[in-house]
Amino acid sequence: GKRGWLQGIHPLAKLLVTVLFILLTVSVGKYDLPGLLKMGIYLVVVFVLGDISVKLLFKRMKLVLAVVCLVGIANPFFDREIVFMLGNVKITGGMVSAATLLLKGVYGVSASYLLMVTTRMEDLCYALQKLHVPGTFVTVLMLTYRYIIVLLKEMERMTDAYTLRAPGQKGLHYKVWGTMVGQLLLRSMDRAQTVYDSMRLRGYCGEFYLRCKKTAEKGDYLYGIVWRLVLLAVRIL
Repeated sequence: GKRGWLQGIHPLAKLLVTVLFILLTVSVGKYDLPGLLKMGIYLVVVFVLGDISVKLLFKRMKLVLAVVCLVGIANPFFDREIVFMLGNVKITGGMVSAATLLLKGVYGVSASYLLMVTTRMEDLCYALQKLHVPGTFVTVLMLTYRYIIVLLKEMERMTDAYTLRAPGQKGLHYKVWGTMVGQLLLRSMDRAQTVYDSMRLRGYCGEFYLRCKKTAEKGDYLYGIVWRLVLLAVRIL
């Protein structure tokens, strides 16, 4: 994301606000669509003031959003009780619950995206450490972020090798899926052992000692307090 005021906010403040927003959003009743729409004020304000592209969000997270859209697609078929009339159109409880479920998913993905594009992974892991999240989880998260590209490149090499051996075939044949996954697992384990050995040689003792480059200031406390009050007020009223 672009460097701006939101990127300058302390990561712990942003993490706490994001977690609170997601929890309050999930707590909204399945038929309370107006109450859920009000919660969107957080996303609108942060996207606008942070100068963050909504179009880029949907471009990067389209697969996740597609899965979210499919989650509640069956609700209208199971819950057919009419809750209100919109002109001559009958609105059932299933339609409303499907819409709220979809909106909750979009809100959750959007809030997580905002946190990711405005916070470095090292700073986010530092914030998790300050919240006393188990060190193993923090280590796995950081290493996954750092080395996921290595796994993807390994998969790309395997796919290229398969394509060279089957030039007339489009994609991977379903019969080799198991073999490819097994080979990827073995190669990943081998690469992971190499990475771990390298870390041990550099003094790794089971925990990363992270330090945030930015110390908490009055603006960071104000950001966290104001948004907590606003979100709680919107949720309760």
